[in-house]
Amino acid sequence: MPEESLEASELKEKLDEAIERLETGEQSRNPSWMMYLSLATALMAVFAAIASLEAGAHSNEAIFEKNEAVLSQSRASDEWSFYQAKGIKATILNAQSQTLAPGASELAQRLAQQAEHFTREQAIIERTARDLETRVTESNQRAATHIGRHHRFAISVTVFQVAIALCAIAALTRRPLLFWGGLAGGLLGAVLLALGFT
Repeated sequence: MPEESLEASELKEKLDEAIERLETGEQSRNPSWMMYLSLATALMAVFAAIASLEAGAHSNEAIFEKNEAVLSQSRASDEWSFYQAKGIKATILNAQSQTLAPGASELAQRLAQQAEHFTREQAIIERTARDLETRVTESNQRAATHIGRHHRFAISVTVFQVAIALCAIAALTRRPLLFWGGLAGGLLGAVLLALGFT
């Protein structure tokens, strides 16, 4: 029995020594910059998620605006075709009214009135077509703005991911220089994120 109690007290003593070594050795193995590394990495991950959401949203908006531009261009083309058809009808009716015999003046007058009606319709159709072309230009400009923002956010996500990777490597290798590189990447990512909102 005395041997067992000796072993138990010896074991307890060794455990106490190991705990002391861990407590004092933990400081040397886990320097204070490791806490900042953890916080910085978590913040960069949050900012990367925000940038990723914004990049996706602006990409969707750009696609929507491009679709609107294509739809408006298609409608404008239809209107211009309609404009040309009305013009052709007006020209034919004018030519017919002028070539009729002097005795058919009532028919010539009706043809001339129809031609005038088609000419007035042409003016309305032209305004509609020009409005649609303006919409095309505006939609294309909005799409370009959204795609530019998308690119800034996407680059920001990439920079944040590289910075997070540098911080992870710094944590594994315990090299503060890599942590500083990760912080610099995180700051660059933050600047790009801020620029994405402009």
